[in-house]
Amino acid sequence: MLYAGMDIHKNFSQCALMTEKGEILKEEKVTNERKNITAFFEGSDEQISIAMEATTNYRYFYDFLVGQGHEVHLAHPLKTRYIAEERVKTDKIDARALADLLRGNLLPESYVRPKEIEDFREIVHKRMSLGHQRGDIKNQILAELRKRNIKHDKRKVFTDEGVKWLEKLDISTISVLLPVFKTIDKQCKNIEKMIDSEGLKYDQVKLLDTIPGIGIYSASIIFTEIGEIERFRSEGKFFSFTGLVPSVHQSGESVYHGRLTKQGNKALRWILVQAVQTHKRYCPDSKISKFYERLSKKKPNDVAKVAAARKLAQVIYHMLRNGDKFRVLG
Repeated sequence: MLYAGMDIHKNFSQCALMTEKGEILKEEKVTNERKNITAFFEGSDEQISIAMEATTNYRYFYDFLVGQGHEVHLAHPLKTRYIAEERVKTDKIDARALADLLRGNLLPESYVRPKEIEDFREIVHKRMSLGHQRGDIKNQILAELRKRNIKHDKRKVFTDEGVKWLEKLDISTISVLLPVFKTIDKQCKNIEKMIDSEGLKYDQVKLLDTIPGIGIYSASIIFTEIGEIERFRSEGKFFSFTGLVPSVHQSGESVYHGRLTKQGNKALRWILVQAVQTHKRYCPDSKISKFYERLSKKKPNDVAKVAAARKLAQVIYHMLRNGDKFRVLG
């Protein structure tokens, strides 16, 4: 077995190939073209195991190299840096470090979603991005109304009738925003149709849709961020992934629990907090809603929301592990 490290950049990759004993066989900076990457790994009868970091463009190279018959491992960027941080940092050193960690069975690996789920996740992320942009435009329009003390029903401002009302106001700063809002809103609705169609192909999405306050779109975000629930051996591992756990500082016999670590999955953490707020409106009698109500009387609202989101995460973990639908238990 030979071991390789790839430090991937936008236009090129620094590659290193070594033996089981750590002897460097080849090092080269190659442009990110298939023929050049293929050429670097050619010429050996031995199986090659390759390590690369989880960069934004890793999937293209991962799928290509797997398709060529290589064994590919995805390194967790943050954990890899903790282990292999060097005083002198160069692309060549990074590539060697990846190969060396893989050779020593010390490489901290990131999860690679199945291609089908990853492709669906890309669609879901596009909808999330457009949704954030649409929300920003809405906030700008509402701010313009507040400046002029124009009374309105916030729930109706962005309905079809509400948009016509905004147009009739003939406010220049709002008029320039409305075409952008309408375009983004239309694209959001188009992608939502795609998500509804694709999401219902997965039993996990249909299962999550049984939770009051969680629809196909929210369920699709949760499912595509989690991937295969079996990869989490315990609730604790899953909670760490969500980032909905407090940081812990321990010295001697003193233990201090601080703010959230926020080192988990940002998109999953965001949708769980959003879902809790919707859930408590649609299902006030559930254990999650009652827990939120009890805690909100003693703690700030944001603290209660996050704690309830962790409760929701616990429910989701067991639903997906056991294939159970949501049940309201007061």
